[in-house]
Amino acid sequence: MFRLGIDVGGTNTDAALLDEHLRVIHTVKVSTTKDVESGIFHAISKVIEESKIESSHIQYAMLGTTHCTNAIIERKRLNKVAVIRIGRPATTSIPPFTDWPQDLRGEIEVASTIISGGYEFDGRLISELNREEVTAFCKQIKDSAESIAISGVFAPVNKEQEQMVAKWVKEELGDIPVSLSHEIGSIGLLERENATILNAALMATGQMIVNGFAKALKELGIQAEMYFSQNDGTLMNEIYALRYPILTMGCGPTNSIRGSAHLSGLQDAMVLDVGGTTSDIGVLLNGFPRQSSLSVNIGGVNTNFRMPDILSIGLGGGTRIREVNDHFTIGPDSVGYEITKKAILFGGDEMTASDIVTRIGRAFNDHKGKVEHLPIAFCEQVFGEMTYMLEEAIDQMKTSSKDAPLILSGGGSIIVADSLKGVSDVIRPDHYEAANAIGAALGQVSGEVEKIYSLDQMTRNEAIEDAKNSAVEEAIKAGADESTVSIVSIEDIPLAYLPGNALFIRVKAVGDLVSSSQHVI
Repeated sequence: MFRLGIDVGGTNTDAALLDEHLRVIHTVKVSTTKDVESGIFHAISKVIEESKIESSHIQYAMLGTTHCTNAIIERKRLNKVAVIRIGRPATTSIPPFTDWPQDLRGEIEVASTIISGGYEFDGRLISELNREEVTAFCKQIKDSAESIAISGVFAPVNKEQEQMVAKWVKEELGDIPVSLSHEIGSIGLLERENATILNAALMATGQMIVNGFAKALKELGIQAEMYFSQNDGTLMNEIYALRYPILTMGCGPTNSIRGSAHLSGLQDAMVLDVGGTTSDIGVLLNGFPRQSSLSVNIGGVNTNFRMPDILSIGLGGGTRIREVNDHFTIGPDSVGYEITKKAILFGGDEMTASDIVTRIGRAFNDHKGKVEHLPIAFCEQVFGEMTYMLEEAIDQMKTSSKDAPLILSGGGSIIVADSLKGVSDVIRPDHYEAANAIGAALGQVSGEVEKIYSLDQMTRNEAIEDAKNSAVEEAIKAGADESTVSIVSIEDIPLAYLPGNALFIRVKAVGDLVSSSQHVI
């Protein structure tokens, strides 16, 4: 039985087939298409055709995609969202959608309200809910809202009020998609609320991703269980993906990091994923991507849901190189998926980073004749500057002055030098050009919990045990086999600025995929 992994990037769509022992059988790379779906279909068709396996032998199919990121950046295919904040009178000074870009706000916002309710950091009640406030708001938005976002003060500590308001909303409006902030973001009301609104706005896009993938598999006669890549390097099942489409954002670099760990056998290293447009640098810790501890800006909106700690620079295989008088500029714009039409080595007329490395003999030797007119000294100068850009970016991501190993992934990594400052070893594992699709196919499922506990009411060990149990529960809900779930990370941070001996705990649990036959049992 095989696993099929697909990763959609801005330039290329990669597909990889792995056997039951997670050995790579075959990989392919095709150009990403404007409508994305036909590129996915083409990649799956090609990998099956070239590997000569029976499509009925594919048990799992995993997709990592940029659909949700593109929807927010392009301001397209977004649901109209009504926002209910549970926090009167405590939070009325800063209403929802504060500090949002006007074009994005105009595309999403239907209406917002702040109703009575909320909790203190330790779960004590600020004020009771008032159903009449919810009913009145539902009547106001009944014919205009396509999705609802509900956020409450310190909801990650106590989720009861959010769940109660969601129940009332369903009773008033019927089967409308509802996003709850305690399931999406961390402590910090405004950023968590923003992430919840974006999740609610992506419901239609999430449905499109799931339906499009299901359709492509069906047309190719593949009856596999579908899973979708999350931005922490693990997977979620179809139900989870429909409920939390925002968790697919940033999954491309994390797939590359997980794939690189698998291909190289290293558990701790730097990873450089070079595509056609950008170079993404991440850090591998215990086989998983290092998570960002900062608020994450998505499409101009500050959020605090989990995201990988990634540094992106505008340098890739398709990056445009411009010569101006005696100077040159490198990017940040790229020819993207049109590289096979526009780059000089493919018969085009735009100079790219790939043309530079071809001219100095580092890649595409069969196309070398097309770039012979480029001055070699100029190309070596540009390559030197490209190397310096990468060295600076790698240095920013390191937490120690010691040299660290660097694993390369992505087809654009032909532009990377064989040695770099601050790097002990530049590793190009087999199949590195499709590490992102391989990472998508590896297939572990995670559950994560972030919560504040008051140690006046329980011991530290009891608080950690409670968080561990919650994380395991979340992993099982997301599609993990209960017998394989284990805790991979525990963080606990005393919060001196809160009374009551407060402790912030973050726990992550990971397990193997459970098959549908196991679900039935």
